[in-house]
Amino acid sequence: MMSNTKPILPPAMLGILGGGQLGRMFAAAAKNMGYGVTVLDPDNHAPAADFADVHLCKSFTDPEALQYMAEHCAAITTEFENVNADSMRWLAAQGIPVSPSGDCVAIAQDRIAEKTFIRDAGLDVAPFVAVKTAGDLDGDLAAYLPGILKTARLGYDGKGQVRVKTAEEARFAHAEMKHQPCVLEKMMPLVSEVSVIVTRTRAGEVVSFPVAENEHVNGILDVSIVPARISAEVTERARAMAMQLAEKLDYIGVMAVEFFVLEDDALVINEMAPRPHNSGHYTLDATLTSQFEQQVRAMCGLYPGKPDLLKPAVMVNLLGDVWGEDGSEPRWEVLMTAPNTKLHLYGKKQARPGRKMGHYNVLADTAQDALEQANAIKETL
Repeated sequence: MMSNTKPILPPAMLGILGGGQLGRMFAAAAKNMGYGVTVLDPDNHAPAADFADVHLCKSFTDPEALQYMAEHCAAITTEFENVNADSMRWLAAQGIPVSPSGDCVAIAQDRIAEKTFIRDAGLDVAPFVAVKTAGDLDGDLAAYLPGILKTARLGYDGKGQVRVKTAEEARFAHAEMKHQPCVLEKMMPLVSEVSVIVTRTRAGEVVSFPVAENEHVNGILDVSIVPARISAEVTERARAMAMQLAEKLDYIGVMAVEFFVLEDDALVINEMAPRPHNSGHYTLDATLTSQFEQQVRAMCGLYPGKPDLLKPAVMVNLLGDVWGEDGSEPRWEVLMTAPNTKLHLYGKKQARPGRKMGHYNVLADTAQDALEQANAIKETL
């Protein structure tokens, strides 16, 4: 493994597994800092390829592509959790610094492993039961109902989740999911949802960005408000819990931790993402260092940049729904002429309902002002 003393400096080649919008914003940050970028992604039109020096258009388990990365990249990271954890472990075994580790990604890929790890780390999660076979739903489920049955793997943006009120509904839903491994999690009395983006380096330095308050529509993030409208005490507790989780995982890189804020100001961790996160996109414009620059810094053994908030901000996701059915562009005029608004488009060729096509950030003197303007712009698109 890399020693803690020798940072990786430009113009070294950095590798990333995955070429979606998170990979694109990582590549842009790395290129701005003077690094080369190699992207591995099977999609011919991967958004990150626009900014990459090399696009390996192959699967995440392709031996030749992995061998190429092992020979040409000074360090490797990922932009989504459903990349092959064994590929990451293989790359690390070749002596390449891989962050986060394949082990951390494997935990985040599986809700049973993830929730068990968080609970065992002494951090609060909603009451849950692991459903590995149909028999796991035979006992008394009162402690977990009404609840949400979630597939253990591959569910994101609200996919692979069913709300259930009774044990009978839970058993029916599990059968509908073809009895694949799931977790049954008690629904909690939410006041709001917040997230913390943490950066941790090999030397153990940890910093966190300001807490974002997140509003979802149909399971997909719609708006992030920064700073979150929660008390200073809850803010500090969320940041401390996220940092504690990063340390327990021995996590290297950028990680998002999503929380439910309950009626009595209790915090429970909903899930973690072993990568930059949609709710951290405000950092591209509103903080001294972006989450993508932090990703570069962490993988290269550099000290994390300062995460200070320059201005309150609101991030709004742009889904394919705001494009015309004929593919026509949204009406960008109002957004593009507002001097305190920043548009980020992801270079995706085809707009589809529910597909993340871009986002915009509004910066203002208060979060409320930013929110009002962000909503007004949304109405015009």
